[in-house]
Amino acid sequence: HMTTLSRREFVVVSLATGFTLATGPINAAVITTPATGLLAGEVKIPVAHGVVPAYRARPAGAGPFPVVLVVQEIFGVHEHIKDVCRRFAQAGYLAVAPELYARQGDVTKLTDIKEIIGIVSKVPDGQVMADLDAARAWAKTDGGNDARVAVTGFCWGGRIVWLYAAHSPTLRAGVAWYGQLRGDKSALKPRSALESVADLHAPVLGLYGGKDQGIPVADVEAMRAALKAAGKPGELIVFADAGHGFHADYRPSYDAAAARAGWQKLLGFFTANGV
Repeated sequence: HMTTLSRREFVVVSLATGFTLATGPINAAVITTPATGLLAGEVKIPVAHGVVPAYRARPAGAGPFPVVLVVQEIFGVHEHIKDVCRRFAQAGYLAVAPELYARQGDVTKLTDIKEIIGIVSKVPDGQVMADLDAARAWAKTDGGNDARVAVTGFCWGGRIVWLYAAHSPTLRAGVAWYGQLRGDKSALKPRSALESVADLHAPVLGLYGGKDQGIPVADVEAMRAALKAAGKPGELIVFADAGHGFHADYRPSYDAAAARAGWQKLLGFFTANGV
């Protein structure tokens, strides 16, 4: 009986189809990666007090496959994040993207970005770390190689990459796409990425846009200096002409050249770090 009650805490029990409404009209440049040769679709990940829906894509064979935890944008686990998982799977990885707002609300049906921010602001960092740990543990049961795990995330998820690299002692690598480096702190978000540098367990590659209105290049340079001062391996790349969200091929912010270059850098960084 208690299980049923606690399960009611989860607002999102299965993933949305298509794109989050608030993202507006879908770009003609949108990339659709086929699931040919893959095992791809929704899975359920056991977490404290229930289950979280997730999207998983991996090659169809037995494995074990290196694991990539994929951390959503502010828009949740929608079609773009699913496609990114399939791109990883086509490259030989088991990619899993848990719906990290599952307890707080379904952002995919909302049209107002302020409403989305209202839900996302209620998501505690500690909960996100625990859910990513749970996704990793689940991946191990699905043909994932738990000795070769990386994390990547976009926008909201880019910040999470830095935090998860400071949280997980056995992570191999992280790639943060335009993740916030400073930012307001709260009880739910006690530390910024910059404040987590001393605790990093894995090298992080940060991919940033020179024209990002929300993350000034000065913040990126501060992170570069902080990594050096802490003696932590990592790399920061600024794509001078790109703005925020340059990897999001379904949105007007898409910058094809920066997105492609960033993806190649990511794959190289994973390989260099044994993922």
